[in-house]
Amino acid sequence: MAIKDTFRIVTRGSDGSLLIRDYPNCDPISQMHLQVGTDDCSTDLAIRGMPVFRGLIGPIPEGKSIVRYESPEVFETLTKEWINKTPKRRRRRTAKSEMVNEEVSASDSMVSPDDVADASIANAGIAASSMIANGVVDNQLSMN
Repeated sequence: MAIKDTFRIVTRGSDGSLLIRDYPNCDPISQMHLQVGTDDCSTDLAIRGMPVFRGLIGPIPEGKSIVRYESPEVFETLTKEWINKTPKRRRRRTAKSEMVNEEVSASDSMVSPDDVADASIANAGIAASSMIANGVVDNQLSMN
C-alpha cells in the first residue's frame, strides 16, 4: 500500500480550462473547504480515512502517491467525456468462420433415435432418484 503524499485539487477556470493545484498535505484544503467526514468505503485502502470536503468530489486515487479532489462541474464533465470516449467493441465475422459455425451446428443437429431414447431414460432416472430423495427428506422432517 503506497502512501498518498500529494493532494491534488482540480477545478474549472473562468475561461473553461482545468486548474490543477497540488499540495503536500491536506491542511490548505481544510482551510478552504469544510471537512464533512472521512472516506470509509474506497476500494483503494491507501485513501481510506482521508477527509471528505463539502463542495469537492473525492478522495479519488490517482497514481500511487496522489489523492485527487474535483469540483462537481469538473467531475461531471470528465465523466461524460470518459463515457463518450470509450469505444464500443464490435465483433467482425469472416466468411470462413461463419462456414465453420454452420458445419458445427449441422453436425450437432444430427441425433440418432437411440441417443434420444438413452437421454430420456437417463432423465427419467435422475427425476426418479430426485423424487425419492425428496420423499426421504420430507419423511424425516415430518418425524421431528
